[in-house]
Amino acid sequence: MADKKQEFVTHITPRNEDFSQWYTDVITQTGLCDYAPVRGCMILRPYGYAIWERIQAEMDARFKEVGTENVYFPMLIPESLLLKEAEHVEGFAPEVAWVTQGGTEKLQERLAVRPTSETIFCTMFAKWLQTWRDLPMKYNQWCSVMRWEKATRPFLRTSEFLWQEGHTIHATEEEAQEETLTMLDVYRQVAEDVMALPVYVGRKSDKEKFAGARATYSMEAMMQDGKALQAGTSHNFGTNFSEAFNIQFQNKDGRLEYAYETSWGTSTRLIGAIIMTHGDERGLRLPPRIAPIQAVILPIAAHKPGVNEACQKLEQELKAAGFRVKLDDRDTVSAGFKFNDWELKGVPVRLEVGPRDLENGVVTVFRRDTCEKSTMPLENLAGSLQELLDDIQKGLYEQAKSFRDTHTQIVHNMDELGQAVETGFAKAMWCGERACEDEIKEKFNASSRNMPFDQEGETFGDTCVCCGRKAKHVMYFAKAY
Repeated sequence: MADKKQEFVTHITPRNEDFSQWYTDVITQTGLCDYAPVRGCMILRPYGYAIWERIQAEMDARFKEVGTENVYFPMLIPESLLLKEAEHVEGFAPEVAWVTQGGTEKLQERLAVRPTSETIFCTMFAKWLQTWRDLPMKYNQWCSVMRWEKATRPFLRTSEFLWQEGHTIHATEEEAQEETLTMLDVYRQVAEDVMALPVYVGRKSDKEKFAGARATYSMEAMMQDGKALQAGTSHNFGTNFSEAFNIQFQNKDGRLEYAYETSWGTSTRLIGAIIMTHGDERGLRLPPRIAPIQAVILPIAAHKPGVNEACQKLEQELKAAGFRVKLDDRDTVSAGFKFNDWELKGVPVRLEVGPRDLENGVVTVFRRDTCEKSTMPLENLAGSLQELLDDIQKGLYEQAKSFRDTHTQIVHNMDELGQAVETGFAKAMWCGERACEDEIKEKFNASSRNMPFDQEGETFGDTCVCCGRKAKHVMYFAKAY
């Protein structure tokens, strides 16, 4: 079966030959995006942007459920604001793009094209916050940011990319920590329940945490080449930024206190994660809950009486039932071309309707995840289709989770770690020292990903995988995008 699939789509490089080229082929052949005439930037084409809209819709609804409000801030940030938090500006300095001239006049102060917006949010928080009654402030913005990356790849790392960034301030340290973990779990829900991406969630090491944060938490997904992809992060800043920007409030006793701050973000790299987690030799395989088109209807022998009319009626019924459906009634290409086109785009279900199907009161159903065909009665098709989509969603998640679990190895020494990160994640005991992280990075080009919240019950020793001293944490290590 694999050989037949490979022959069917000869313009996509097989994954086992060159995974990187396969990824590029899938992106270009499906029309998700294109390379922009601006260094390191991409243009999101309609189908790619439609996937991003689905991610936005799912996340935005959950943000609002936990009390977050959407705002929008300027994309240009005065240099003086960036310099207020030394660790933060040091972390981003190599990636900042600067505006130095407006029209024909040279600017008196350079303006940064936002690499992230903590500093400008903090400036306004300091202005808006007066008393404990104003707290919490929980804001999110959907926008683009620019980071002058040296090496770029569509969706995974581009100079400009779309994202959301949440920024919140709270009265207490406990509230800020609760917010940090709540938003991490929102990300996990969307990743696992909507995008069928199994993720490891946990705390980053001090070396890998966000510049200016007291603690950073992440969700890490495993791609089919065994590499890690950081799919979302949530940061607890404590009062680091509040002290730098004088974000104070009058508490219930009338005394001034610094607010506690968080921030959290995900981006269009999630589209890259979907591609590399679920794709195959035929192209995309989109989980139904994130797919812009859940089912495509194809008339077979459309010139025969009643076929087009039946397809149009089916489209209306399924749309009325809440499905995202498209009728492909193009008469300029063959049915075979359409099959290939929609399989390439990863549409979860194809519904074929021809004269014989109508005579028998059925539709022919092709499911993209397994490439299997069957028939379904036209009667109560909406109910049957929903069951099928749920089964596809569940199957894609379980397949990805099985791959991740079988490519995650518990390791006890450096030799085992080196072997494990060639094909997936290494789960190891770690002393907590940066020197050991650096040594692992130098030897194997692997980095620490995160420390799982459940640190109890591990049975693979209590010594560091690298130095052999007393271990403090369980840590995932992997090569990463």
